[in-house]
Amino acid sequence: MPRTDLLEAVEEDPVFVPRSIRARVLVVAALGPLLTGYAAVAAVLALVTAIAARALFTTHGVLAAAVPGWLAAYQVPVRIEGHELGALPLLPTLLVLVLVWRTAVAAADRLDVVTPREGGQVVLAIAGTHAAVGLAVALLGSGGKISVDPMAGLYYPALLSGLASAVGVLPRAGLSHLLSERMDAVALRGLRAGVLAVVALVATGAFVLTVSLLLSFSTVKNLFAVEGLGGGIGMLLLSLGYLPNAVVAATGFAAGPGFSLGSVVVSPVDFAGGPVPPLPLLGALPEHSAPWWFLLFALPAAVGALVGWVLRDVSESPRFRLRAVAVASVVVALAFAVLGGSAGGALGGGPFHPLDMRAAWLSLALVVWVSVPGGLVAWLTGPRPEFPVEPDVEPDVEPEAADDEDYDIEDVEDTEDESDEDPDTPDERADSPVDSPADSAEDPGADQAEDAGEPPAGR
Repeated sequence: MPRTDLLEAVEEDPVFVPRSIRARVLVVAALGPLLTGYAAVAAVLALVTAIAARALFTTHGVLAAAVPGWLAAYQVPVRIEGHELGALPLLPTLLVLVLVWRTAVAAADRLDVVTPREGGQVVLAIAGTHAAVGLAVALLGSGGKISVDPMAGLYYPALLSGLASAVGVLPRAGLSHLLSERMDAVALRGLRAGVLAVVALVATGAFVLTVSLLLSFSTVKNLFAVEGLGGGIGMLLLSLGYLPNAVVAATGFAAGPGFSLGSVVVSPVDFAGGPVPPLPLLGALPEHSAPWWFLLFALPAAVGALVGWVLRDVSESPRFRLRAVAVASVVVALAFAVLGGSAGGALGGGPFHPLDMRAAWLSLALVVWVSVPGGLVAWLTGPRPEFPVEPDVEPDVEPEAADDEDYDIEDVEDTEDESDEDPDTPDERADSPVDSPADSAEDPGADQAEDAGEPPAGR
């Protein structure tokens, strides 16, 4: 574009961005999370192999292992010599999603994104690049000891990066304002309450996990001391990586369905002990069941009551308040179906295979814990519609009709009194100027003479 045309376009449109700058920003936004995420994974692997006692550190080996490690950060199942590893740590996934989100926000601010179409260009650039790179990496490594499914390498990075970038870009593009205008107000309040419930339930799981770790502090400490310093640091990094998975498992334990690790089942309603991997984070698992575990059901029930309290003033109609609680329950069910499915998975077909978070039962249980207490609180504590109070009147008698009836009776009485006192007495009728029948029977000739202007005869 010539410089003169460029200056004119900037003067006419304050948010005009030249095509060259737009393309440069989109390329940086698309490649930035890929390179940064790969470098972070390579750095962690280099640290672990450098401090491990029996690991062989080579630069080529670390860089090669970081490629499937980057895919695993996007929850792509990895096959190691034919054994699938699907229960991947969620902390690296959360970190790369935050990285993609910040990159998308920076690109939207740089491009002055104001419309959903402009925001969609940023999202498409990031998600499309992740899909292409994931597919290429999966195809290149298909013949090695560590491989991934090419289709999984395509859609897992594209889906997660697309969601993260959309969360960062589209609110700045006016999409949230557009949805708030077109969505039902009751459904919108229910959606926000559902997000609040998801956060509260995750906090509930974190609380249960923290208490369990504190009660099992000695066991956790001994598991860290099994290996040397290098092994202890590796165990710490591995435990931190699986910390979000453990929070989801603790939420499922408090809700009732619990989880299973191979033949080990941990749930308030069903418990089966057994050996577990020597991971310090698993030191929080109980050895025996306890009857007081049922008291933990009060935690998700309290979250449901919180949802009902938040939605108590959404409408004066109890039916609309219940609909808002139902929307919040659906949001919770969908969120934990995704979290439960992502936190578990295959563990190579060994004795601890699989890690099952029972995502379907977890979603169903949380729907009950949110909808039932929430519906009761919203129904009982919400406002009641006030109806106008009708005045007390006598049955089948209207005040106006009664007045008219009284008025008619008085008129009838007055008429009867007047008829009793006849004013037209014989004397008065004689003096009355009204013509008598004899006067009215005049001579027709007199009338003709009067019409002619002559006086009538005989007067």
